[in-house]
Amino acid sequence: MNHCSRFLCALYIATSAGLAWTTVLEVQYGPAWAACLFAAASLVPLIAVVRETVIGEQRRWLLELVARAGRGSDAAEAIVRAELDSACCERWWTSLGSQHDVTCRHGMPRSSSAA
Repeated sequence: MNHCSRFLCALYIATSAGLAWTTVLEVQYGPAWAACLFAAASLVPLIAVVRETVIGEQRRWLLELVARAGRGSDAAEAIVRAELDSACCERWWTSLGSQHDVTCRHGMPRSSSAA
């Protein structure tokens, strides 16, 4: 994680803490619907912290992959190979992630009650 990401995470956590404090005040002095709204809003910055962490890990993984590959064309080939290896089935890959093969372990069983 770089300095900008750490600063953003600190800002997100401060925002979440402020919203959580507002939630406490709304529980004591305000309407219940406002307390629920602020409680839900206080979770959004925490999701942003998780997102920044994941982006940082992906960036670090990509830099390691490029360093291992050595040359630029080898790095691109290694990235494509890693993406192909992470695909769960052929139909998922060709349908842009909207369908799975019947034998795929990530496939969702379809309900017969769906219209």
